[in-house]
Amino acid sequence: MLKQLHGSDVIIECLLEQGVDTVFGYPGGAVLNIYDSLYKYSDKIHHVITAHEQAACHAADGYSRTTGRTGVVIATSGPGATNLVTGIATAYMDSIPMVAITGNVTRDLLGLDSFQEVDICGITMPITKHNYIVKDPAELADTIREAFYIANEGRKGPVLIDVPKDITGALMDYEKKEPKQIVNHNPEGINDEIAAAAELIKKAEKPFIYAGGGVVSADATEEMAEFVRKVDAPVSLSLMGQCALDNTKDCYIGMLGMHGTKTAAMTLGECDLMIVLGSRFSDRVLCNAKTFAKDKKIIHIDIDPAEIGKNIDVYSHVTGDVKYVLAKLCELLPDMKHEAWMNTVMDWKKQYALRMVPIESEDEVLPQDVIEELDRLTDGKAIITTEVGQHQMWA
Repeated sequence: MLKQLHGSDVIIECLLEQGVDTVFGYPGGAVLNIYDSLYKYSDKIHHVITAHEQAACHAADGYSRTTGRTGVVIATSGPGATNLVTGIATAYMDSIPMVAITGNVTRDLLGLDSFQEVDICGITMPITKHNYIVKDPAELADTIREAFYIANEGRKGPVLIDVPKDITGALMDYEKKEPKQIVNHNPEGINDEIAAAAELIKKAEKPFIYAGGGVVSADATEEMAEFVRKVDAPVSLSLMGQCALDNTKDCYIGMLGMHGTKTAAMTLGECDLMIVLGSRFSDRVLCNAKTFAKDKKIIHIDIDPAEIGKNIDVYSHVTGDVKYVLAKLCELLPDMKHEAWMNTVMDWKKQYALRMVPIESEDEVLPQDVIEELDRLTDGKAIITTEVGQHQMWA
């Protein structure tokens, strides 16, 4: 049913359309209309206010990581908008779906270096999947809907919508719409690529599976577990991929690269096929791209074609949704057994196990002890967040 609403109410209605029940932000002059509407709709949307816009952006990012939903953050114009940059960049680098809504000066003041005016679209262009400045009230609702779709389609990431203050105060027509279903269209010929990958896997005698955050983003953990069972291979996970497989399984051998285990390094050195799932081959993993997995056959499976061959040359690739690809591979592959290879890797895992440093006094507490005790007390279900540093590796 068509009805007339102020722009600020249209924003909230569109958030409700998308299933949003929590937003993060910090108020300011250019978004006061939006905050009036948030108060009006407070029984439907919970607003978390922070002491700084950067914290709000990181909170929206963390909310998305832990719930699988799209994080939403709101900030005012100028310094409020620019304070979001680090959080948006974090979401962009880690492929986290987020929608950032910023206020701006009224349309008649745009481009005049007005008080607290800044070109936030220009600033965030390199760190967003897409961004908008809404200059026509009639386009506000569809812009918000499109932003949510883009944030979640394909390789996920942040989208920014910049809304001038007079747009939020203007009356406009609004009609509720159902969210557009997210469909990751796999490219033509993908089944041929999957079939070729399956043949390579069948021929491998020493396969090695390496998975990244793409498996988690694609909600493909069940398909991952079945694929690992089918292939019967050792598994390493990137930092972003730590939730892709149960770390307590015997086949898991730790991280790879700069912060990895010796077992993972030796497995890479001895394998005859490396199967890479949803990972970008960061420098922390490669260490030296010229010597990494030299002379090894690598199959790279990723939804983003820009990642194929970006950091390292690969023998074969499949460009598509990793959830779909893994399901298809499981259909094509028989139950495989690599007993001799797995026994060798498990021997390395025992020989080069990560050991605790002996405690010289009962008064001493090591970081490893704290992490393990937290894991025990929470039955492995704790959500742990870390800064970047040694403690991140402990976790």
